[in-house]
Amino acid sequence: MNTQQQYTQIITYCRDIFTKKNQDYGTSWRIYRASALTDKIYIKAKRIRSIQENGTQKVADDLNSEFLAIINYCIMALIQLENTISDENSTENFDIILQKYDFYVAQTQELMQNKNHDYGEAWRDMRVSSMTDEILVKLLRIKQIEDNQGKTIASEGASANYQDILNYAVFCLIVADFVG
Repeated sequence: MNTQQQYTQIITYCRDIFTKKNQDYGTSWRIYRASALTDKIYIKAKRIRSIQENGTQKVADDLNSEFLAIINYCIMALIQLENTISDENSTENFDIILQKYDFYVAQTQELMQNKNHDYGEAWRDMRVSSMTDEILVKLLRIKQIEDNQGKTIASEGASANYQDILNYAVFCLIVADFVG
């Protein structure tokens, strides 16, 4: 299976989870500020790194489910960066949210294709632990950008970093032979 097929399979699985959780909880997540989603992703990535380093875990959730959550949280953060309707009383139609979900996935997938072209899919030679470190570095960058009220001088903004995190999480699942 090629990268494009694997990527699509994982994203389809994530979208299904996203849809089901929105049926369970509604769009309550819309109250989160992007910075709160950054922290949620950070906690997931720190847990992954802790388990990778210690080789043990006490909570049953496997690492794949954490990477899946990171993907959906990244898409939620990209949606929240739009700064439109971000409260629990939102009457925004879920179909519109799914359109936004699909938009950001398509944009991020195109970025992945372009980078894969230029880098020759170098990520396939990386360890999952190294990709986890990349995710953590990108999260620290986002936190700094957030602390700077979103202003950057010479670097990409938060959205580019969320996209990179999303792509690294997909790559981790591909390397782990995840099948949803």
